[in-house]
Amino acid sequence: MPLDAVVVGAGHNGLVAAAYLARAGRSVRVVERDTVPGGAVSTIERFPGYRVDRGSSAHLMIRHSPVLDELSLTDHGLRYLDCDPWAFSPATEDTAPIVFRTDLDATCASIERAVGSADAEAYRRFVQVWRPRARAVMRSFYAPAAPARFATAFTGLTDTATTARTGPVGRRTGAMLSLTQELMSSGDALLDRWFDSEPLKAALAWFGAQSGPPMNAPGTAPMIGFAALQHDIPPGRAVGGSGALTEALISRLTADGGEVLLERPATAITRCGDHWRVDTADGTGHCATRVIAACHILTTLQLLAAGGHDRQLIDRWRSQIALGDGIGMAVRLGTDALPAYRDLPSDLPSHGVHSALGLLVTDRAQLRRAQAAASVGDLPARPACVAMSFSAIDPTLAPDGKHLVTVWAQWHPSRLSGERSWRDAAPEAAEAIRAEMDRHAPGFSAHIEHSHIQTPDDLADELGLLGGNIMHVEMSIDQMFFWRPHPDLSGHRVPGADGLLLAGASTHPGGGVTGASGRIAAHLALRR
Repeated sequence: MPLDAVVVGAGHNGLVAAAYLARAGRSVRVVERDTVPGGAVSTIERFPGYRVDRGSSAHLMIRHSPVLDELSLTDHGLRYLDCDPWAFSPATEDTAPIVFRTDLDATCASIERAVGSADAEAYRRFVQVWRPRARAVMRSFYAPAAPARFATAFTGLTDTATTARTGPVGRRTGAMLSLTQELMSSGDALLDRWFDSEPLKAALAWFGAQSGPPMNAPGTAPMIGFAALQHDIPPGRAVGGSGALTEALISRLTADGGEVLLERPATAITRCGDHWRVDTADGTGHCATRVIAACHILTTLQLLAAGGHDRQLIDRWRSQIALGDGIGMAVRLGTDALPAYRDLPSDLPSHGVHSALGLLVTDRAQLRRAQAAASVGDLPARPACVAMSFSAIDPTLAPDGKHLVTVWAQWHPSRLSGERSWRDAAPEAAEAIRAEMDRHAPGFSAHIEHSHIQTPDDLADELGLLGGNIMHVEMSIDQMFFWRPHPDLSGHRVPGADGLLLAGASTHPGGGVTGASGRIAAHLALRR
């Protein structure tokens, strides 16, 4: 008898989908090519005694989702520590650091100390306006992407927009036009409209750019607006590492009768009469009524081609999906001390700013230069860095007296100019990242005892992130919502392949630790 479902890929979205199906009493099996489950949401011992993330480190979006409660993941060992402060921007020669706390009043006080009362009050208004908008965006993430659903998610938000039009219809129309313009505007335009000081603009721009696109691109304003939600629920650090989420999902799945098979790379997805078969490299055919492909979309298309799906159609889809050229790279560091950032205020908690995303950019020109360099295949002279030193709040990550520091940096292209290889360029790129850390935390690099570099090539080889793009495919507005990853595939289905569903970062709502696409795919499978 065929299984009810086979899931291809044990990334967190694949495991979320499988867990929902198993909870509903369906027989489900997950097949995974790697020796480690979780994909980019996994943690291993990279250095002796250190628990080092392979991909994500801070979990922002999934804490705003229904997934954690619906799957009762706390009952399976998952525990989050609030990251509070949740972000900070370093001092400049003229300004104090900006520390973003969950408490809005404390954040505004920090902004006022750094850049003045006008921008502090502007930030307070910004949060009030963008908090309901960001909540609406999150609602749209946990349902299939469709124009009607998208409109429904934003119903009632016209009160957050202003218009000079008069009359009931005029005011409604004017407010809606104003709202949609702001949602579709660039992040930079949004920042210039709201704030005056460059350090504050740079911090928020760099926060928004974690999604991938540069903040001068259309439709990036909501990526900055998501900062407003951090004053509801801050980013969370899973105790024991990012992979603790994966461990809880597997515990939930197996408790309900599901199974995960590692070192079983899929080789083909084939229609067999009234069911599907997923072939794996060990020669086994896994038969099921439904298949959920939670791997990279280009990998899924390759598996379908191997199973006899329309090659011409697959080639067209592949040519029209914008993979992009990587986003960045990471350096994982074992140290004997935490970074000592300059001029921090005295009213911080005992862990200082080490619970935070260290947004180590104080001028948007640095972001623009780094992105411009990457666009022509060059390394940025000054990479834009996010520093995370969560061992300060979770001592399980490092040996006694030691610390684990992760530095994510953008932009670093997967294809380097001049026929250079990442094997040769990695030391130079890592040294630039260490230099940027020393710029804001003088002397930090002298405390580094272990270092692991993850170039775009490494991200592709180890985690299946083709082209080094941690978001799978570009997060530009033309590849989001009902266009992601392609208009034909945006319903989490493949035309001509009834019973096959899509999940993972390639699909709506995109990259990041959300669990959203896995939940959507599971609900579609159960509905059918």
